Amino acid sequence: MMDKIKQLIKNSYNNLKTLLLNVLNWLWLKLDVLLVKVFGEEKVATFYKRLDAVKATYWDAKQKVTDAVDQRIDRESFYYAQVKRLWKGFAWIVFAGCFYIFCIETNFLWLTGEMPSVGELQNPKLSQSSEIYSSDGVLMGKFFLENRTPVKNYKDLSPYLVNALVATEDARFYQHSGIDYRALFGVAVGVMTGASERGGGSTITQQLAKNLFKTRKKEGVAKKGVLGYVPGFKTLVIKTKEWLTAIKLERYYTKEEIILWYLNTVDFGSNSYGIKVAAKTYFNTSPDSLNVQEAAVLVGMQKATNTYNPRRNYDKSLGRRNTVLSRMVKYNYLPKLAYDSLIKLPITLKVNEETPYDGTSNYFKSAVAKALEKWADTSDVELDLYRDGLKIRTTIDSRMQTHAETAVQEGMKVLQKTFDNHWSGKNPWADEKGVEIPGFIDTVAKRTSYYKYLAVKYKNNQDSIWHYMKNVKRKMWVFSRNGSGEEQMTMSAYDSIAYYKRFLQSGMMSMDPFTGHIKAWVGGLDFQYFKYDHVSQGRRQPGSTFKPFVYTTAIDGPKNMSPCSQITDKPFEIEIEEKGEKKMWRPHNADGRFSYSTMSLRRAMARSINSCAAWLTNEVGPDSVVYYAHQMGIKSPLSAVASIGLGSNDVTLFEMVGAYGCFLNEGIFTEPMLVVSIEDRNGNTIHTFEPERHQAIKKESALLMRYMLEGGLEEQGGTSQNLWSFKDLFDGKDKYKSRFAGKTGTTSNHSDGWYMGLTSNLVTGTWVGGDDRSIHFRSGAYGEGSKTALPLFGRYMSKVIKDAGLEMYHPVPFEKLDSKRITKDFSCTSAYIPRTDTLYYDSTFVGSDTITAPVRPSAEAKPDSSKQ
Repeated sequence: MMDKIKQLIKNSYNNLKTLLLNVLNWLWLKLDVLLVKVFGEEKVATFYKRLDAVKATYWDAKQKVTDAVDQRIDRESFYYAQVKRLWKGFAWIVFAGCFYIFCIETNFLWLTGEMPSVGELQNPKLSQSSEIYSSDGVLMGKFFLENRTPVKNYKDLSPYLVNALVATEDARFYQHSGIDYRALFGVAVGVMTGASERGGGSTITQQLAKNLFKTRKKEGVAKKGVLGYVPGFKTLVIKTKEWLTAIKLERYYTKEEIILWYLNTVDFGSNSYGIKVAAKTYFNTSPDSLNVQEAAVLVGMQKATNTYNPRRNYDKSLGRRNTVLSRMVKYNYLPKLAYDSLIKLPITLKVNEETPYDGTSNYFKSAVAKALEKWADTSDVELDLYRDGLKIRTTIDSRMQTHAETAVQEGMKVLQKTFDNHWSGKNPWADEKGVEIPGFIDTVAKRTSYYKYLAVKYKNNQDSIWHYMKNVKRKMWVFSRNGSGEEQMTMSAYDSIAYYKRFLQSGMMSMDPFTGHIKAWVGGLDFQYFKYDHVSQGRRQPGSTFKPFVYTTAIDGPKNMSPCSQITDKPFEIEIEEKGEKKMWRPHNADGRFSYSTMSLRRAMARSINSCAAWLTNEVGPDSVVYYAHQMGIKSPLSAVASIGLGSNDVTLFEMVGAYGCFLNEGIFTEPMLVVSIEDRNGNTIHTFEPERHQAIKKESALLMRYMLEGGLEEQGGTSQNLWSFKDLFDGKDKYKSRFAGKTGTTSNHSDGWYMGLTSNLVTGTWVGGDDRSIHFRSGAYGEGSKTALPLFGRYMSKVIKDAGLEMYHPVPFEKLDSKRITKDFSCTSAYIPRTDTLYYDSTFVGSDTITAPVRPSAEAKPDSSKQ
């Protein structure tokens, strides 16, 4: 039987050998034909002659060697065959080893996967967190997958740390050149004898190679190689790569540099990569200030990060720390007397863990990321915010950002309580008549990923799906309704949807209109629970805050009107066409009445009278209003319909703030900007950003419109008069001088409340509303923009004024208009004594026969955000 098997193997070998020879012969013939076509028959013939000469020389030399051997060695000797076999075996081993190294280095036939290039070895790229800085130099946050801030100088490492590392991980580190052969021999002995305490044979340099070039985490045939998927060969290939890379690293770097690189690459758990972040995370200190026992704890974690993490396994970490200290004693890095006292000490942690959401302005950070990614795409620049270690200099002022966040938090806490009391015992998702929309939460629930998961799992069995949606409850952390952070509650998935839909949302953005620098950005209540950004993502109807574009068109455009031009509050109607059907559009004022009084444009805008804005829109033309809105920075699509002047198109708060900046900046539109510059990890400037600027309207028109907006506080019945209730804004010698201007806005059913506030050097926009338009107050007494959004602006400006460090943004009286320089009449202000709030409505309600663009059902259950 064995003879047959041997014969079969022999025949198979001969057949394979014959096949390979035939293939090689065929390839040679094809190559010969190709060479003749490329170089010509004469050159190929010459090549073959030279090749024959080389072959003859080779065979001649071989024969001489054979003759010399025959003269000195007896081929018939008993030992000749054995010695020959040994030498052949040795030669094959050397050849196989060289070929194996060749395959590893070149990734021959994609067998072993790629190796680091010389460039990568000389300039390795370490994954490093990018840092975001405010305009006043405060670190606002980081972008990272691995939270790492490298130590750049070996001298910034505690000597205890270096000694503990060498004593524990690689005692002969200063003697070897990347591979510790004694340690490898010890491992081999340990495997044979079962002595596990001998540990592993990897040197610090080998571990650096593993960490720096991710040799064990690469995927794909090109990177991992075919043999990387074969059990047994995989480990051998990886180890060989690490050995070869370690030898090269020792050639390019000093021992100190290798230690520094190693400590910058390792993972210390708790989202901390590298020694700098680890020292801060566990002991709230820097690497050069680590004492010996702290250094021992961190070095000890390298054996098993989770097992010896002092936050999770204190006792095991304590034992491991003492083991590291004993190794330091063994290799004379620590006196025995010190060791005896140190092992009695507990581990004293001062935890300071960082997460991607640490710090303030997380909505702003997300907006920065999107802005930079968009710039990188359009500029064809490779940019990785999460690995490149960038320094991002932003326009945000950390103090103003804090004031804005606090103002929104405080204001929304009060407003949410009012909203809950307003809807006490009822659900707030209602139509324009206040009637609850049936099946609203069911509709929202069906769009959640959890519902879709259950539908697949239970094959769309509705009973099973709704059982798990409604009846299966669990503990979860939720955003607190009292605005005090988070709290733990027990509820079902369905309950949580209803819980979150009861929240009012908010957005605020504050900008320097002259530079375009955004100084504060608050996209919502809490980024951890509400990712949707109501500054840049949320497109909502702006209501009466859009009316200034109509008045700008009248003043700056061909109509050439002035603030004192007269207009009458009376019914207005116009025939419009909707879905192919002609109908009459008759806008109503918010209080349902028309005064039939004639007034200036300034007073009409100050009182936000719908009939006047609708008539004026028709006079100047909806197309002209669209043109001016786009000129001033509104980029959202706008429909040139009759109701455009009443804010029927959806826009973002970001766009509105930028557009209102024209009124302060002499008619110049300056694109709001978030980022000033980007620097690489070495401090070199990659790019400096400049905002887009263009003259949107005439300077005189901008001054007159600012003056018109001041009328909200100065004119009798102005909708901004609730701002007078913030006494802090009007203290001092300039108490009654005009330092504020603004415009309120409220949409149908009070779904959206807006306020656009201006000072001499800031334009700030605020928005308040539900995630869905169906969630709103039922009464203007609570839901008007003057009651919801304006107070947020008042709180914010009160805090800015009280901050002595922000004097450059304290409001100062607006420059008075000079009749000698202004060609149009503007002296038509009524005598006025300030009051707290003289108007119940801000006159932005549009009746049921109002056409909006785009048209929406008033009781649609579809959410406007993608959060659910």
